[in-house]
Amino acid sequence: MPFQNRVTPMGEIVADPARGTFFGNRGGRIHGPGQRLTKRRWASRAWICCVLEFKNRQRQIMSPNSYTELFFLDEVTALAAGHRPCFECRRRDALSFLNAYAEASGLDCRPSAPEFDRVAHDHRLNEKAKRVIELPADGLPDGTMVAWQQAVWAVYGQNLLRWSFGGYTECQRRPSEKAHQVITPYPMVEALRLGYNPVFHLSADRIVRA
Repeated sequence: MPFQNRVTPMGEIVADPARGTFFGNRGGRIHGPGQRLTKRRWASRAWICCVLEFKNRQRQIMSPNSYTELFFLDEVTALAAGHRPCFECRRRDALSFLNAYAEASGLDCRPSAPEFDRVAHDHRLNEKAKRVIELPADGLPDGTMVAWQQAVWAVYGQNLLRWSFGGYTECQRRPSEKAHQVITPYPMVEALRLGYNPVFHLSADRIVRA
């Protein structure tokens, strides 16, 4: 049986056999004995997204004395779920992300990771539920994820790509709606708008070219 450690764009943590291309955590350990999740879904505001390989480190998944490893289809999924780039294994991306956010927010200087995490956490959740906001469809940057036709889709140029655990499965032209139900937290959307380029799963290019 697969571990309950795959994260959906809606931020849910579920069991699925498909492999992710990024992993991360939510600030600590949220699993207990038997490598099972507790009722908690985060340990702190520091929700991060990491690369799978870094300095040849080997990890035991859900070990008793470590944080809970969570896996994402791609970085687009991680951002939608509310995870930012990690400053240890992805320092260049983390700096680029926070610089873009600072510019979008009109800040005089780049915020620290904890400062950003405090802001982001307010936008991740509506009490315990995923926060969904309505934003104008025009101008949504690539990598934003939206809820549409009872599914989750990623903005990719003039297209929307339908998300699944194994990859993007369908490509539709951007609909004519004036607004979209956006599930990517607003601070992440602003960083995307000001030039942060997230990593899409390889299936994104394939499905657009099909």
